[in-house]
Amino acid sequence: MSKKFDVVGSFLRPESLKKARADLDAGNISKEEFTKIKNEAVKVLVEKQKAAGLPYITDGEYNRKFWHLDFFWGFEGIDHKKDGGGVQFNGEVADLEDTFLVGKIKAKAHPFVEDFKFVKSLESEGFEAKQTIPAPAQLFQQLNIPKNYEATRKIYPTNDELIEDIGKAYREVIKQLYDAGCRTIQFDDCTWGAIVGDAAAQRYKLLGNLKEVKEQLLKVNNLAIQGKPADLKINTHICRGNYHSTYFTSGPYDGVAGFVFEKENVNTLYLEYDDERSGGFQPLAHVSSDKNVVLGLITSKRPELEDKTTVIARIKEAAKYIPLERLSISPQCGFASCEIGNKLTEEQQWAKIRLVREIAEEVWGK
Repeated sequence: MSKKFDVVGSFLRPESLKKARADLDAGNISKEEFTKIKNEAVKVLVEKQKAAGLPYITDGEYNRKFWHLDFFWGFEGIDHKKDGGGVQFNGEVADLEDTFLVGKIKAKAHPFVEDFKFVKSLESEGFEAKQTIPAPAQLFQQLNIPKNYEATRKIYPTNDELIEDIGKAYREVIKQLYDAGCRTIQFDDCTWGAIVGDAAAQRYKLLGNLKEVKEQLLKVNNLAIQGKPADLKINTHICRGNYHSTYFTSGPYDGVAGFVFEKENVNTLYLEYDDERSGGFQPLAHVSSDKNVVLGLITSKRPELEDKTTVIARIKEAAKYIPLERLSISPQCGFASCEIGNKLTEEQQWAKIRLVREIAEEVWGK
């Protein structure tokens, strides 16, 4: 079985799970009843992942509405409300929940840890459970968006203080996951995708010039990783937004490669490369020699299958900048970063994964 292909982590939610979530929100079922329904759905999903030959299994992010916000709600000092969290994507407003600071950020027993333990119990030979969580930089950015900026400054007068507490809280949750048996954690990080492109300077003007902001993003991520056990892999997935088959921003990696590719202390970079919005492969020359790269060459946003020959040619192009043995392949993002999911069917989702596997086996062997 090839280890040269993977998925980012989220899968389309079955209708039974969407209904259970709506019933939970309406007060028609208890949290315990929802968890039972969710766990049964995760069991089915994990069997499908194993059948597809995926080396890592995940819960498909079935335990959350949003790829990032639900995780943030597991910290002390963070609150949220249903309305007011909309974010403009390309042609559509993402219906998110307003998430903001109400006190100092501290770790507590994080609910995702219990969810991970369930996935861990489903491991079998050749299949490892991995946990996806939003990057520390993503929380830093969430608390510094214009609508949150003043409230955050009342609690953290400087970003240095905020960064220190985010780093500490993440380290504690990472330890909780490690103690639960987790050996592979994936940060999902849209900040490096948001700080490229023409709108970046305007987007981050409250935080300083773009070089200063990039240094802050790098610092908070590396603080969270600091002191991790040697046998714990922490990888990162960089994206430009993924909501209902739309995107948030565009721009090549050139302006961030000298930061995240060279200096972020992760093991593997999962990089979005499914269309021209991501630019060329030249920035891969900046990837430090201790990192691997997973090329996100297959889109999760559209159902049409890519041409295999074209994708293989792109892998060979990328190999001009980083050795082929340090490369592998995946879809460019999850299939359902938020519960709404992308505009394709479950059958089309698995067809994409079959294509990824076929390409990997043709390029690197079985």
